[in-house]
Amino acid sequence: METIYHICQKVIWDEAIAKKSYQPESLIKEGFIHCSKFEQVLRVANDFYHSQKDLVLLVIEPAKIKSEIRWEPGNDKPDELFPHIYGPINIEAVREILKLNWDPDDQFHLL
Repeated sequence: METIYHICQKVIWDEAIAKKSYQPESLIKEGFIHCSKFEQVLRVANDFYHSQKDLVLLVIEPAKIKSEIRWEPGNDKPDELFPHIYGPINIEAVREILKLNWDPDDQFHLL
């Protein structure tokens, strides 16, 4: 199964590390955590996180996730599938943290 990615604020990820579980607001409100394939990440960041600072990209190993993962159409892209995690992300499933940088040209870039 391919690696999946999730964007979040660094401070929220830091709190999750202390709790040993990541449970963002979307999990409570929508019942799942929004994720992306690598080629979807920058588009999602630029569409939904415009000009936000201190964001990180969680690099997630699906085989280590304890919660169910479903590939489903996005609300704004019904013909494109996105990975959704139906439960918390256990910390050990995140293999790397990348910084998302908002720069003067009004776009996100991976660092």
